Amino acid sequence: MAFIITSSPHGHSQQTTANLMRLVMLAMLPGILTQWFLFGWGTLIQLGLAAATALASEALILYWRRRPVRANLQDNSALLTALLLAVALPPLAPWWLVVLGTAFAIIIAKQLYGGLGDNPFNPAMVGYVLLLVSFPEQMTGWQPPQALSQFDIGLRDALSAIFNGFTLEGYSVHQLKLAADGTTMATPLDSVKTALGQDLALHEILVKPIFGPHAGEGWQWVNLAYLFGGLFLLGIRAIAWQIPLAILASLGGCALIAWSINPDLYLSPLLQLASGACMLGAFFIATDPVTAATTPRGRLLYGALIGVLIFVIRTFGGYPDGVAFAVLLTNIAVPMIDRFTRPTVYGEDV
Repeated sequence: MAFIITSSPHGHSQQTTANLMRLVMLAMLPGILTQWFLFGWGTLIQLGLAAATALASEALILYWRRRPVRANLQDNSALLTALLLAVALPPLAPWWLVVLGTAFAIIIAKQLYGGLGDNPFNPAMVGYVLLLVSFPEQMTGWQPPQALSQFDIGLRDALSAIFNGFTLEGYSVHQLKLAADGTTMATPLDSVKTALGQDLALHEILVKPIFGPHAGEGWQWVNLAYLFGGLFLLGIRAIAWQIPLAILASLGGCALIAWSINPDLYLSPLLQLASGACMLGAFFIATDPVTAATTPRGRLLYGALIGVLIFVIRTFGGYPDGVAFAVLLTNIAVPMIDRFTRPTVYGEDV
């Protein structure tokens, strides 16, 4: 075996890249199954489309770059990117949306920079932001959880809606957003953002059926499932604890301060933490070892900055959920964070 000297930072995990990616995907399984149970077959269809697109895109670019295709595909990084993007998309989004976003994430955000290990930004979040900015109408097409929906959407209906825009009975994706009481549904964060813009107070907003007794109907269970998967990753030491802890603490702290000042204008900490992509972002997206900070103190600062940005974007920005934007903005600051938080070398003159 050759002795190879490489520059820092050095990973100390005994896991191979492929095995680590498999463990992360395994940890995502509770969240994926929960989304499938609450939002129907569209979630699994989007996962299949994203996985096929990611593998095909990565294989094509690797072939053009004259890199070993099979060996690189077996690291499972493309599949993980596909999963992270697919679960963030509306289950009945048109097929071309997930294909375009996944191809952009793999080709532009990952391979254009040199492949795994060289990309400065999280590829899945780059693809998500591209879609959100370019196709806002399709990206806000979440239907209500099946418990609130007036439609029973089976596998064939989901396939027809994704590929044709209509179910087998002729209902459009827009009609499928109607709840059982005939009102048009949106995600909890989107409902709050829209209603606050209409000068409604939170106590008037939270009586809508999309809000359950604790947090957003359905979304509280999705976040709980991803929290369970994240704790599994922490238990096997596949991710660093500093990042998710800092994100949840800073987001919850900001929410608590604002909510204490005006509970009719600002969401409670529970609603902030149990809505949107909070747990998915804290445990599966922000902890990406390639684009996250690497020093212990740097990880705390990195996570805290993401949590603050999520709160600021959700509260004062134009988008209801700010996880993707917060992660990408903080990715930019990672080199500076690592530079100023690196441990002092023994014997170094400080």
